[in-house]
Amino acid sequence: MSARRSRSGAEAVGARRRRRGGDLTGWLFVGPAVIVLAVFLLFPVLMAAWVSVSDWSGIGNPLSGSVNFVGADNYTELVAGGLATRDFGVALRNNLWYVLLVVPTQTLLSLFLAVLVNQKVMARGVFRTAFYFPSVTSSVAITVLWLFLFSASGAVNKILSYLGVHGPNWFHDPTGIVAAFLSLFGIDGSRTLTGRFLGVTAWEWLSGPSFAMTAFIIMAVFTTSGTFMLIFLSALQSLSPSVDEAAMIDGAGTWTRFWRVTVPQLKPTFFTVITLGLIGCWQVFDQIYTGTQGDPGKTTLTPAYLSYQAAFANQKWGRGSAIAFVLFAIIILFTLLQRWVLRDKDEARARRIERRRLRQSRHRRRGAGQAVTVNDVVEGAGK
Repeated sequence: MSARRSRSGAEAVGARRRRRGGDLTGWLFVGPAVIVLAVFLLFPVLMAAWVSVSDWSGIGNPLSGSVNFVGADNYTELVAGGLATRDFGVALRNNLWYVLLVVPTQTLLSLFLAVLVNQKVMARGVFRTAFYFPSVTSSVAITVLWLFLFSASGAVNKILSYLGVHGPNWFHDPTGIVAAFLSLFGIDGSRTLTGRFLGVTAWEWLSGPSFAMTAFIIMAVFTTSGTFMLIFLSALQSLSPSVDEAAMIDGAGTWTRFWRVTVPQLKPTFFTVITLGLIGCWQVFDQIYTGTQGDPGKTTLTPAYLSYQAAFANQKWGRGSAIAFVLFAIIILFTLLQRWVLRDKDEARARRIERRRLRQSRHRRRGAGQAVTVNDVVEGAGK
């Protein structure tokens, strides 16, 4: 018996040593990547977090003793009223319309393109390359091209004139497209919808993106749909054809098979595409910087560009960092929201049932343990 115990003890010690050695080997492999991420990602984020709650002026070391902790002052400036609040509200309004129009459009268009190039047609490789090509073109070059195409005498207005439409002065007209459309019917809510949120009236929130921001929305859909097309195409080619064939045998038509069979299997891909789209849309900067820099009338101002402007142009480093972290919180909120919308309801219901069963099992075990303890006390007292 003692020999068996000593052998089992030695085996346990050996297993612990092997596990310890495996852990050390794993850390040696991931160590360089962890160090790089810490130096170039974690430390800058922590530094920016400190700047957002300090009065650092941009000169010297932000960790020096001359830099003071100001708490949430830089954040409260964004909602306390005044020009800073007005600019922040306008930037959020502009970017919210940008997100609401770009993300659904680019998602649906990329899915359509993926289904299209997934068919067995001639020269489909050429079409895949053509659809993807705008995604690998420099955003600065595309922006300069867009400024030319959407100028007052550009190609877009020329085409519209052939259709009998007088095109707007795209990058110089601050009017919202919804307000412009409603004005055709004599509707103007600027005198009635005067309630303000973050310094922006309700009518301004509802008036839609300006013509300049609409041009940027079209550009975003044009340049990003090719990338997401490849993601959807990869997902479509990984689906098993047996499920679709079974639905076809059951008499399901093409649209029914696509909507009831193919789309549910693409939920993880939808989550990836929408998440990447949300992140990219809320962080839009380079098009604004190289194109309009917030003009006309700040209708193309975005939180990312406002953060840059506050920090680098106005030397309000704390405010710029605060805007960046508010933008980060908005991205997380939208990601969680779309994750909840796209959740698998059956799987979520099964998880809730399993958690309820585990809680009931723990309660029963705890109740049984308490009963045994009480019986032991009673028996001990009787003895």
